[in-house]
Amino acid sequence: MKVPMVTAESGLQYKDIKVGKGPSPPVGYQVAANYVAMVPSGQIFDSSLDKGLPYIFRVGSGQVIKGLDEGILSMKLGGKRRLYIPGPLAFPKGLNSAPGRPRVAPSSPVIFDVSLEYIPGLEAEEE
Repeated sequence: MKVPMVTAESGLQYKDIKVGKGPSPPVGYQVAANYVAMVPSGQIFDSSLDKGLPYIFRVGSGQVIKGLDEGILSMKLGGKRRLYIPGPLAFPKGLNSAPGRPRVAPSSPVIFDVSLEYIPGLEAEEE
C-alpha cells in the first residue's frame, strides 16, 4: 500500500508510516512522542531514542517547532509519521547540534520521524 503524501496549507508535508488507533491530542494537552530528526541529507541531528525516553511537551502551545506541533496535532495515538518540515516551520535561526551531529542551517527544511506514544490524561478507548 502506497501512502499518499499530504501537504498542509502551511507547507508542512507528511506521510503516515502507521496510522494510530487512538484519539488525536487536543491542543494544550501533554503528549509523549519519540522522534528522530534529520537534515535533508538524512543525517540525524537529534533523537529522543538516544535519551531512552519519549519527549513530553504540550502540543499546539509553541514548545516545539511549528512543523512538529502541527504534524502531531492531526496524528492519532499509536501512530507513526514522517514529517517534511519546511524552513519557516523548522528552525528559522538554525540550530547547533550535539558534537558529531550536523548543524541545522537557518530556515533549512528538516525531516522528523515521529511516533505518538501516549497522551497522559487521555486514555485510549477500548477497542
